[in-house]
Amino acid sequence: MKKMKIKPAAGKLGVLIPGFCGAISTTLVGGVEALKAGQAEPIGSLTQMGRIRIGKRTEKKNPLIKDFAPLADIKDLVFGGWDIFDETLYDSALKAAVLERPQIDSLKKRFSAYRPMKAVFSREYVKNLRGSHVKSGKNKLELARLLMDDIKNFKKANSLDRAVMIWCASTEVYIEESSVHSSLEKFERGMAENHPLISPSMLYAYAAIKSGIPFINGAPNLSCNIPALLALAKKEGVPLAGNDYKTGQTLMKTIIAPGLKARMLGVKGWFSTNILGNRDGEVLDDPASFKTKEVSKLSVLESILNSETHPELYGELFHKVRINYYPPRGDNKESWDNIDIYGWMGYPMQIKINFLCRDSILAAPIALDLALFMDLAGRAGLSGIQEWLSFYFKSPMHAKEVYPENDLFVQLEKFENNLRHMMGETLITHLGTEYYK
Repeated sequence: MKKMKIKPAAGKLGVLIPGFCGAISTTLVGGVEALKAGQAEPIGSLTQMGRIRIGKRTEKKNPLIKDFAPLADIKDLVFGGWDIFDETLYDSALKAAVLERPQIDSLKKRFSAYRPMKAVFSREYVKNLRGSHVKSGKNKLELARLLMDDIKNFKKANSLDRAVMIWCASTEVYIEESSVHSSLEKFERGMAENHPLISPSMLYAYAAIKSGIPFINGAPNLSCNIPALLALAKKEGVPLAGNDYKTGQTLMKTIIAPGLKARMLGVKGWFSTNILGNRDGEVLDDPASFKTKEVSKLSVLESILNSETHPELYGELFHKVRINYYPPRGDNKESWDNIDIYGWMGYPMQIKINFLCRDSILAAPIALDLALFMDLAGRAGLSGIQEWLSFYFKSPMHAKEVYPENDLFVQLEKFENNLRHMMGETLITHLGTEYYK
């Protein structure tokens, strides 16, 4: 197999983040700065700790992914971004309270050097947040152009060779694809006319693509997943990935549901509820934003179990998801799942899961990996939807003519084989018959 032509990861890589002062961003930046200072281990990051098998099992070749693929080095990362709150990342990290105070203080000098640019924001799309550090413009097209100016100026000021943009801001109100999203011409006219179905996340995606930098959607927003921006990304040769980081409860579903299906066990009901107290929880306390998240979380289970293929096992599945804003919990989300399953001769059983997770601790290494892999995709000349990165998302982007793949283990195999394909290595099918001849 021929290795793809991939430009070297030379020079500095900018990581531009809408939602720069949020819990995920401060945890990501703090973690990378701690890694640079030798104060922490990159647990949860495939780019830093993951290994990939090459060749036959008898060869025992399992290099680190960062040694196998030409990824950017974390020492070359430069962070920047936008936020509606004008404060240093040190102050933001204290408010987010994900990292412990002594660790935040040990990084105070590094954190204090970061401050956000003015954000594109409207409470029409995130109703439960208020902030004054916001751009003004006569229309949405002008706001998008201001973001493009920010990107250009940030790259110049920091002597960057490349950049990626990764959405770490809030979940917007639910928007369905409409005529204004159907073509680039209609979309740009809609921006000029301040069309209400063009949200801030779409403006960031547009600005990133027009600036030639990969865009990653870490929320369930419609964002770049519209015909106008998909076409623009193909035209500009820009890779896209999304949607919605797969962290706590949904991560568990994509692990457990494939196991139940593999053993042909039936599922009658799956009830999921959460309590969460950070800014994300506050945003999702608004029904319009919650609906966006609900659609993302519900779609995972249905696509894995597939009632059309196995109506006798999953045809009566009742799936309910709830998220409750509970300020005392902060970023330490707690989720409960009750799963009603049945086995041989229809006899009922139950599974109970209580996951006490840390949302941003799970999300930060995902954001790091996605920034590095999307930079790799850009240097490899890939454009449009990068479905091979669906491993990281609740509601992965996919071609219209196929169903989304949400089985974590299928996603992992797709991810690893895409890396092997890039590097000219033989794809692994796990057939293994050659060992028994």
